[in-house]
Amino acid sequence: MTPPANINPSGIQAHLATYQGDNYVEGWASLWEKGDDLPWDRGFPNPALEDTLVERAGTVGRPLAQRPDGSSYRRKALVPGCGRGVDVLLLASFGYDAYGLEYSPGAIEACKKEEAASEKEYQVRDPSIGKGKVTWVQGDFFDDAWLKAIDVPRNGFDIIYDYTFFCALSPDLRPKWALRHTELLAPSPAGNLICLEFPRHKDPLAPGPPFASPSEAYMEHLSHPGEKIVYNDKGLVKADPLREPSEAGLERVAHWQPARTHTVGQGDNGVIHDRVSIWRRRT
Repeated sequence: MTPPANINPSGIQAHLATYQGDNYVEGWASLWEKGDDLPWDRGFPNPALEDTLVERAGTVGRPLAQRPDGSSYRRKALVPGCGRGVDVLLLASFGYDAYGLEYSPGAIEACKKEEAASEKEYQVRDPSIGKGKVTWVQGDFFDDAWLKAIDVPRNGFDIIYDYTFFCALSPDLRPKWALRHTELLAPSPAGNLICLEFPRHKDPLAPGPPFASPSEAYMEHLSHPGEKIVYNDKGLVKADPLREPSEAGLERVAHWQPARTHTVGQGDNGVIHDRVSIWRRRT
């Protein structure tokens, strides 16, 4: 969910303000239809994702897994709000069957063009594993219709990657966003949600998108999916230390500062503000 270059940030904010509630995705779709030059798109996957797949493979799981009968299968990875699809192509190069989801037909066309134009850039990482299948899916993240279209059941994704999706959504959709992840993520420990937390350093009261997304916001929403989370007058989540996590919620199993990230996730002095977190279902 990245805006076209022919619309300036303030114009984007004013445009999206006219799309309230569940219609918010329609606002993003209309931006895509106006053009496909994406100034917030770096043009290549965030290196923090690449490092996670290499260095944290023991946590997120290998691309190939075995069924009880001994046969092998490729694990499924989903990138909701995949933009131009570069993260999807990276996941497939590691061997995962990768699915890129976008609401806009125009965005899906941009993904297909990116795939065709950058085939040589996403070579197979491990010949013994091979390359996974790439599937582009047009649909609403919050609706099951696209799942049926690709014949994947609920709780059918072993990896879900969120980078610029959480921060692009209107904050009033965050409870619904968190709940939806519990519906899509495979049971623990196979299912892992990877969040590249951005922008953590933005003023919480500044308008979005992207909306300020501190680590505490991910923690509260994913620990209490579907529940209303209170934000204080400074725009920060008002966490209750005595509040127990929901049994239906996700549990953070890893959290760290990546060694590399896009420049937009760094301060002027090169200090990395982004964080990577990995989440699993509690039950």
